[in-house]
Amino acid sequence: MYIEWTRHVRLGLQRSQASLVDLYEKTKLFRGYENTVLPGLFHTADYATAILTFWNTFLDIAHNDIDLAVATRMQRQHILYTGTRRFIFILEEQTLHTRVGGTEVMLGQPDRLLAVMSLPRISLGVIPAAGQRHCLAQGSFWIFDDNRVQTEGISAGLDITQPREIDLHVKAFALLRKSAVYGQAARELIHQALTKHQHAKPTPHHAQTVDGDIHAGKS
Repeated sequence: MYIEWTRHVRLGLQRSQASLVDLYEKTKLFRGYENTVLPGLFHTADYATAILTFWNTFLDIAHNDIDLAVATRMQRQHILYTGTRRFIFILEEQTLHTRVGGTEVMLGQPDRLLAVMSLPRISLGVIPAAGQRHCLAQGSFWIFDDNRVQTEGISAGLDITQPREIDLHVKAFALLRKSAVYGQAARELIHQALTKHQHAKPTPHHAQTVDGDIHAGKS
């Protein structure tokens, strides 16, 4: 299914965020790959605010409900702590360095990421920028169980249910997992990014915008 963002969010971003609650509640296995920004399930409120503010401006959304949209996105994170769901996420190293909302926001986000990594039902891998690669995926995507894939672009998203296409995304995800590092090696990459942000110059308020996923809570 093709989802055009300007139509999907014409009544505000909060409805877009809320539209995923049922899918999240029903899914038992989440597999996600992100190449630019961090998954929505791992966001701090400040990080989420920066991303949704960008999209609210970029898409010229007349109804400004960013605070409600952020609250909905943060509420979705309860699935990390309830039920028996499993979460497997693969992040490009770039996601740790992409400046979202400025220096202050970036100093708070790594602690959240490290805390999430410690949860028993979450596997988080990071693909080093200079590491050996087994897959050259060109865009972020999430796999929900074995029956749905969601991908997002600038103007629209795709909700994929065709088994052959899902199988290809599963195959790509397995290769991306093979390319990633885990545990202490992943934490070291996160700490390196944090150190870089600590030494960065403060970002002017007017420059604190960023591209990122709008809808699937992936970012």
